[in-house]
Amino acid sequence: MNPTLSASYTAQSNAALLDALEARRLWREKEQVSPHWWVVVSVIGDWIMAVVAALAAYGLRFHTAIRDLGIVDSMSLRQYVGYIVLGSVSLVFVLGWQGIYQANVLLRSRIITSRVAKSVLIWTAGFLAMSLALKLEPAISRVYMALNGACALLLLLSWRTLFLSFLRAPARVEALQQRAIFVGWNKEADSLWRTLKRDHASAYDIVGWLNIHPDDTSESSPPHDFPCLGSLAEVERLIGTHAVDMIIVADLHGARDQMIALANLCEREMIQFKVIPSVFRIFSSGLALETIAGTPILGITRLPLDHTINVMAKRLLDIIGATVGLILSAPIIGLFSALVWLESRGPVFYRQRRWGYNGVPFEIIKIRSMKLDAEKSSGAQWCVKDDPRRLRVGAFMRATNIDELPQFWNVLKGEMSLVGPRPERPELIAGFKHEIPHYNARHTAKPGMTGWAQINGLRGDTDLSERIKCDLWYLENWSLWLDIQIMALTFFKRDNAY
Repeated sequence: MNPTLSASYTAQSNAALLDALEARRLWREKEQVSPHWWVVVSVIGDWIMAVVAALAAYGLRFHTAIRDLGIVDSMSLRQYVGYIVLGSVSLVFVLGWQGIYQANVLLRSRIITSRVAKSVLIWTAGFLAMSLALKLEPAISRVYMALNGACALLLLLSWRTLFLSFLRAPARVEALQQRAIFVGWNKEADSLWRTLKRDHASAYDIVGWLNIHPDDTSESSPPHDFPCLGSLAEVERLIGTHAVDMIIVADLHGARDQMIALANLCEREMIQFKVIPSVFRIFSSGLALETIAGTPILGITRLPLDHTINVMAKRLLDIIGATVGLILSAPIIGLFSALVWLESRGPVFYRQRRWGYNGVPFEIIKIRSMKLDAEKSSGAQWCVKDDPRRLRVGAFMRATNIDELPQFWNVLKGEMSLVGPRPERPELIAGFKHEIPHYNARHTAKPGMTGWAQINGLRGDTDLSERIKCDLWYLENWSLWLDIQIMALTFFKRDNAY
C-alpha cells in the first residue's frame, strides 16, 4: 500500500533531506549570474533605447526636411531635455507596468514583443495628452511625439531581439530556465511538454514527472523518452536533487491530504505551485480567482476582446485596413469580375449566408467562383479539391483568395473583422456544436477574412477540431500586434482552400 505524502515526510531521514537541499544549493551556485541581474540589464537597456529614440526624434523633427511641417517654433535641444528625461523614464515605467520586467518572461519573445508594442502605444498617447493637459512649456510638438513613439518601438524591438539572442546562449538559458516537475500525467501535460520540447530556449525546463498512482497500472504515462523520477512520496527529496523551481499538478485525482501537503511543501521551500485546470477545457487562460462572500472561487473571467478598449482598437484597425484594402483591390475585383462574367454570364458577386458574431447570421460577399446554381441539385456542401462546379478562373481565384476581396465591404459594415475565426455556413455546421467540443465558443468574436487557423494551413476541407483549437487560442491570446502579425503572414502562408 502506498503511504500518504504526509507520512512520507515524517519517515524521511533528516540526513537525506539535508543532502537534497545541499544538492539544490550547489546547483544554484553554479549559476554565475542571477536571472534578476538580467532583468536589471533589460531595464537599463530599455532606458538607453528610450533616450536614443527621444534624441533621434528631436533630430528628425527639428534638423531635417520636416522641420517646417506644421506650425512650430525652432527648439534647442536644451529646451527639450526635460521632455527627453521625463519621457524616457515614464516609458520604462509603462513597460514595467505591462509586466515586462520579470525573470520568467526574459526568454518569451512573443510576450515581450506584444507588451513592448502595447506599452509604446499607451505611452505615446498618454505622454502627449499629459503634456497638453498640463500646458507644459515649451509646448511639445505632436510630430515629435509621433516620431518618438516610432523610434522607440523600432529601437526597443531591435535591442530586445539582440538581447534575446544573447540570453539564448546555452549556458545562460540553463540559468534562466525555470525547472519544473509534473505531478501526474494527462493529455494537457503531454501537450505542454511537447510544445516546450520543440523550443530549446524555452523559459521552462520540464525535468520529469512523478507518478501519483504508482500501484495503478492503468494511469496514462508519457513517452518513453520523458523520465519518471519516482512516486509522489519521494517529492521532497526530488525537488532538491533536481533543483526544482516549480511543481505542476496535472492529475488532481490524488488524495486531498496529499495535495495540501504538496502545496505546503512548495510554500516552505519557496517553490511555485501550479495546477493544470483540466476541468476547464475552454478559455483556461481566462481563469481567475475571485472572492464571493468570503469564499475563493476559481472561474473563467474576461477574455481580451471582452474589454471595450480592445474592441475599439480592433474596430479602428478594421476600418483603416478595410478602407485601404478596398481601394487597393478595386482594380483586381473589377478585372476578375469581368473574367467571371465572360466565362459564365450572370451575377459576378455571390452572397452566402454565414454565422457571425454571437451566432447572428449575415451575408458574406464573394466574387463568384462557381457556375450558376452550383448547389441547386446537390444542396449545400463543402468545396473539395478539383471541384467540378468551379469555373476555370474560379480555381485560380480560390487558390489565391482573390474571390474573398469583396469581404472588405463586410468588414467596413461591421459584420466581419480583418482577423478572426472564419465564418461557416449554418446549414453545414448545424450539428457541430453537439459533436465538436467548444465549437460555438468561436462565435464570441467577429469572424475574420483571415485568422490564426488559416495561416497554419487549416481552411476549407481540413480538420475542423484543429481549426477550433486555433480559433480558441487566438481568442485567448488576442492582441493588436497579433492581428498585425497574422495579416502580414497571410501573404506568405498558403492554405488548403479549394
